[in-house]
Amino acid sequence: MAFKVIPTNVERMSDVLAENLSGKSVMGADGTELGMLYNITMNLKTGALNDLLVSPNEEFPASDSAFQQDEQGRLHVPVSRVQAVKDYIVIDR
Repeated sequence: MAFKVIPTNVERMSDVLAENLSGKSVMGADGTELGMLYNITMNLKTGALNDLLVSPNEEFPASDSAFQQDEQGRLHVPVSRVQAVKDYIVIDR
């Protein structure tokens, strides 16, 4: 399965296979390592991606984050915050 990730500040980004995203590190554009990608939520009716679920690193104070957290402490990072997907998933904090 492939997801097309198109942030609002990028004209077009290539398709990214979901299996290539599994377990990928998530980093803020400022270089802060937030954690590892746990899952991606989507709207089943439209197919639009909603949030990245990120398991925060122990060193990252998730409680200080502006992102919502679920019951397990995972961060809900809106897909619109994704800036790049390479070695890391880079997000705008």
